[in-house]
Formats: sequence, structure tokens, C-alpha cells
Amino acid sequence: MVIPNQPIGQPIEHPNATAVLFLGAVSILCFGLTGPVAWVLGKRALDQINASGGAYGGRTQVRVGYVLGVVGTFLMIGFATLYLLILLGGNA
Repeated sequence: MVIPNQPIGQPIEHPNATAVLFLGAVSILCFGLTGPVAWVLGKRALDQINASGGAYGGRTQVRVGYVLGVVGTFLMIGFATLYLLILLGGNA
């Protein structure tokens, strides 16, 4: 039985899935320098995966990279704020 409007065969991995995962992981290791990029690419890739109707796979990779990018971005903001407070506070 064929289900209409469903792709036949295995879904292909989204072209940016590995890149989003890599950028998200690097953002955690480098205090968020690539976090915003992983955040934006991950959101775009998730939207494309949802709109593809099952033609694209790699949702788990993209979601993990997206979350790591968000966490890396907040780490970057937190460390930048801490650094500025230390600079402004002097030798407290």
C-alpha cells in the first residue's frame, strides 16, 4: 500500500546536519564563538526538515547541535559579562 505524499525510500540526511553538530560542539569548547552560527543554521535546518515531509533526516544531529549552540551562546554572554564586571570592578 502506497501512502500519498510520502517520499519513497530512506530519507537523506540534511546537508547542514553535520555542520550544525560540529559548530555546536565547538561553541561549548570555545566559550560560544560559533554558538550563534550553530543556533541560526540549526533553526533553519529544523524548519527545512519539518517542511520536507520526511524527505530529510538527521533531526537528532541538528537538534543536538542547535541546543549546544544555544548553550554555547549563553556561556559566551555569561563569560563576557563576568569579564566586564571584573574589569570595571578593579581589584575587589
